[in-house]
Amino acid sequence: MVLPPLWRKATLTVHVASSVGWIGAVGAFLAVALAAGPSGGTFAALEAIGRFALVPLSVAALLTGIVQALGTVWGLVRHYWVLAKLAITLLAAAVLMIYMPTLTELRRMAESPAAQDVSAASPILHASAALAVLLIALGLSVFKPKGPTGLGARRP
Repeated sequence: MVLPPLWRKATLTVHVASSVGWIGAVGAFLAVALAAGPSGGTFAALEAIGRFALVPLSVAALLTGIVQALGTVWGLVRHYWVLAKLAITLLAAAVLMIYMPTLTELRRMAESPAAQDVSAASPILHASAALAVLLIALGLSVFKPKGPTGLGARRP
């Protein structure tokens, strides 16, 4: 089913906003992780960015991307670049969801009165990898490398 033009544009607007917002939130997360020391306050800020920006934006980008793919001529499995973006987005969102409890634990450890030396390397590593992966997905959206998969061809 192809979306009517108004719905397609509205969905595309939300998809672009959430995808670019996700990249920006990862950038903010990385900046905080790099600039601040490994304190309870730093990990609390990182956890808040994760919980209130990264997670909702990742889910919005994933869902609106699927709606866009299914509601336009691109399809979900017709082109390699769409499949690659779906795989990247699913992987990045899954890693984020799996990482959030670790971030909560890092905050708890750093806030503990008997806090040991809590390393800030984990958030920096994860944010750097996420930024690289999301920029690859962005590049796929802009360049749209040619190549149909041969799957999901539309019937006339």
